[in-house]
Amino acid sequence: MAFTLVPDKLWNEIEPLLPRERPKPKGGRPPVDPRACLTGIVYVLRTGMPWRFVPQELGCGSGVTCWRRLHEWTDLGIWPRIHRKLLSILGHRGKIDASLAVMDSASVRALFGGRTPGRTPRTGRKTGANVTS
Repeated sequence: MAFTLVPDKLWNEIEPLLPRERPKPKGGRPPVDPRACLTGIVYVLRTGMPWRFVPQELGCGSGVTCWRRLHEWTDLGIWPRIHRKLLSILGHRGKIDASLAVMDSASVRALFGGRTPGRTPRTGRKTGANVTS
């Protein structure tokens, strides 16, 4: 690739937040390097490509390996920590422009809040092809 999906500066910030691989008592294959997996994850998220089509040339193992690592890190709560860390770095550098943020209130679920709307009253008679006078 002409550019790196996970540059050294980014990796140096993210790597301490990732869990260490535990040794497997029964042996088995060595785990795929976390940076390689992150590269595969970023590749899929940037391109929208299905996991099964992750190119071997990326050196990140298979797409399934990257998918499993994504789910493992999600279950461990790694992504919110990475998000906070990167937002903190960008905020300190003045790289966050809140005027570009968009929030759609219709997509935010109001648990146990808000009142249930009543019936909408009719404002007039329906008109159309099936109405006879």
